[in-house]
Amino acid sequence: MPGRPAQTFGPTGGKHFTIALTDRKVAFDIVRNPRLGLGEAYMDGRLTIEDGTILDLMEMIVGANRWEDGGAGRKALNKRKSKGKFLRWLKPNDFGRARRNVAHHYDLKDELYELFLDDDKQYSCAYFTDPANSLEQAQAHKKAHIAAKLALRPGLRVLDIGSGWGGMALYLHKVADVDVLGVTLSEHQLKIARERAAAAGVADRVKFELIDYRQLDKTFDRIVSVGMFEHVGLKHYDEFFAKCRDLLNPDGVMLVHTIGKLGNPSKGPDPFTDKYIFPGYHLPSLAQMAEASARARLISADVENLRRHYGYTLRHWLARATAARAEIEAMYDARFFRMWEYYLSGGVVMFETGAACNYQVQYVRDRNALPITRDYMFEAEGRYREIAAAK
Repeated sequence: MPGRPAQTFGPTGGKHFTIALTDRKVAFDIVRNPRLGLGEAYMDGRLTIEDGTILDLMEMIVGANRWEDGGAGRKALNKRKSKGKFLRWLKPNDFGRARRNVAHHYDLKDELYELFLDDDKQYSCAYFTDPANSLEQAQAHKKAHIAAKLALRPGLRVLDIGSGWGGMALYLHKVADVDVLGVTLSEHQLKIARERAAAAGVADRVKFELIDYRQLDKTFDRIVSVGMFEHVGLKHYDEFFAKCRDLLNPDGVMLVHTIGKLGNPSKGPDPFTDKYIFPGYHLPSLAQMAEASARARLISADVENLRRHYGYTLRHWLARATAARAEIEAMYDARFFRMWEYYLSGGVVMFETGAACNYQVQYVRDRNALPITRDYMFEAEGRYREIAAAK
């Protein structure tokens, strides 16, 4: 702060960087609500970092308080995190609100996402068979990993809930010769997905609609949902799984790929992310998913926790966004870039040392719907990688 002498904190031997506060109120705002106050101060340029980055600061704070280690430091970080959770329960995720929440994030300029995502614009956790793999390779392997868990056969009807820019739907058709309906609430993503299907000459078999999955009245052999369950909201988990059971044929298979929380979270969402990035989101615990799906009489046939993969993914996104800082600031402004830098950096530490993870949960209505061993997954995954690489 202007007029105040510099002070040094922490033991020697670690990474050194300098934090500057531009006014006296910054420290108060951070102490009052650490997660929101720190993010807003950095985004607004009221907190600056010299000789380092916001990721360095987050690694120092959160990295010293890993979720699995517990400790008082994590409780301090979560101070006031639950503020407003009762208000969120009064705001149901109806069709209109769901569409507005999606548009807030996914209807930004395509050029922004092209600067940090892979070529297929996969905006979810990649799958690193080797941490040294490129982002493109890891995202291709993610699609094969998911496709293998769907036990696909030519001609099956697949529903993609939250189809994004269409990459997963197009991939499933390409490697497994299935018909896919992708549903989204983003008008912009719908336009791009349809253009991609038309350009690939498969618009008759890979279709996209602007519709809430709750409004569908058809049935499908397979359902896949990648990066959409985070937006359902805890209050609507029973509704989600009950509707998916109705949409799924008796011998059908469903795969949900979602960010999740370790343990059994009782707090609300991260206040910065909820306010500026993903309004209305909720990250589920495995217990919450299991309880809600069981009430719908869906069987959890296979569960995988991609513990470290999202951390690798976010480091790629952050590095690409940082390299494109000038383009992002020209596209929006410096404040917008700092907002996204904070969001991506927070994601890195959340997955590497915090309470976040990524779940892939496979569901069936009938316990006899799948082979009794997982061998079919491994065989299909290798085959899909070969098919995708050859085309």
